[in-house]
Amino acid sequence: MTVTSSHTASPAEGARGAVPQQPQATRADLLRRTLRRQANAVTVVTVPGPAGFTATSFTSASLEPALVSFYLSSTASTAAAVRAADVFAVHLLGAEQTDLARAFARSGVDRFAGVDWTPGEGGVPLLPGADAWLTARTVQIHDVGDHFLIVGRLLSAGGPASAAPLVHHDGAFGTFRTR
Repeated sequence: MTVTSSHTASPAEGARGAVPQQPQATRADLLRRTLRRQANAVTVVTVPGPAGFTATSFTSASLEPALVSFYLSSTASTAAAVRAADVFAVHLLGAEQTDLARAFARSGVDRFAGVDWTPGEGGVPLLPGADAWLTARTVQIHDVGDHFLIVGRLLSAGGPASAAPLVHHDGAFGTFRTR
């Protein structure tokens, strides 16, 4: 991976030997290339409708009160449904659930076609095969650049939590096992 910046060599740097100039990448390109190196847990976020999408931006935000958060592109096909939802569910996927992650990452199709789910509190779709899941009530929505941040207060959680996690790294799905 090559990362470039807008830094230009000072005369002292030039004395040590010139570094070949590379085409200038946009900051978005630099961020995208750099963050591909970060492994992330794969989740499927669902909201009433039903609507849902695959996300790797899910994280805890606070323990007291119990808050979780995720980001979604403002131009995503599910953006309006997520913004309108009072509740959401986050399903943490196990290593064997790559097909489910891919199904919810597709655009322009019914992501729930052929997927078992049951309605939870407020009609939020729950995916019974997830290794772990939680539901939350939306408490904050913030526009952040070309995305928006959703923060929710934990309502419930469950699942066997026994599978190795599904992770996304460098554009591919994989897993991580402890020794």
